[in-house]
Amino acid sequence: MEGLTNRHRGRPPWKLTAWLRARVLAATRRPPPDGTTHWSCRRLAAHLVVDKGIVQRVWREADLRPHRLARYMASNDPDFETKAADIIGLYLDPPRHAAVFCIDEKTAIQALDRRDRVLPLSPGRVERHGFEYKRHGTLSLYAALNVRTGEVQGKTTARHTSVDFVGFLGEVVATRARDEEIHVILDNLSTHKTKLVEGFLDEHPNVTLHFTPTYSSWLNQVELWFSKVQRDVLSRGIFTSTADLARKLRRHIDAYSKRAKPFRWKYANPA
Repeated sequence: MEGLTNRHRGRPPWKLTAWLRARVLAATRRPPPDGTTHWSCRRLAAHLVVDKGIVQRVWREADLRPHRLARYMASNDPDFETKAADIIGLYLDPPRHAAVFCIDEKTAIQALDRRDRVLPLSPGRVERHGFEYKRHGTLSLYAALNVRTGEVQGKTTARHTSVDFVGFLGEVVATRARDEEIHVILDNLSTHKTKLVEGFLDEHPNVTLHFTPTYSSWLNQVELWFSKVQRDVLSRGIFTSTADLARKLRRHIDAYSKRAKPFRWKYANPA
């Protein structure tokens, strides 16, 4: 029965002693013996033969949340600090009379169309999409974020190759003065380090590439913009073809750049 206590069961009321608290904490850190991946307060209470309120109180006081999971990826780059400082320096103190761009690509964007009609939102009801969808192919989106202004230059392509990347890089460079110093922040994707890219740099000595440390593409500010595109355009978008997807992405980029603001980058030295 809901709300049943130890007194109702004929047991003495539980008292949270230091020994009981330690027992709950120790059990929480061990995997459940039934094959599940984590404890719930009810399962742990049944396992320890205590009231679930005791488990809830101990977890609350210790700020333990077994139902939550956070993922992380540690960089194994031996030059992490040097590369990170270089990129953070470009954000916090960019060279005068120079342009700084964050460039990356979002690959394999699916053009998904719904089989059933969309039921629009109304008072008391959220927008509803049918469960089934149709795939109309994929495309890649290249984007260059101007760190100083926040404006974005984008291009969609059917494929994802070094030729496409160098072509887009050339379009970005062409928007700047011929002798202007240009710094480009990139991740370590293989298409960013080909002989074709090296040839481009030989032809454009005013362009300098800055690579993020391995497994640290989060240092690239354009990733923040890609996450906004995912939320605002792609997650709930309906696209009848890859051409429709490309058109809607370009429309969003044009509208975004008209009201763009630079990201506020903050860095705190933990030392």
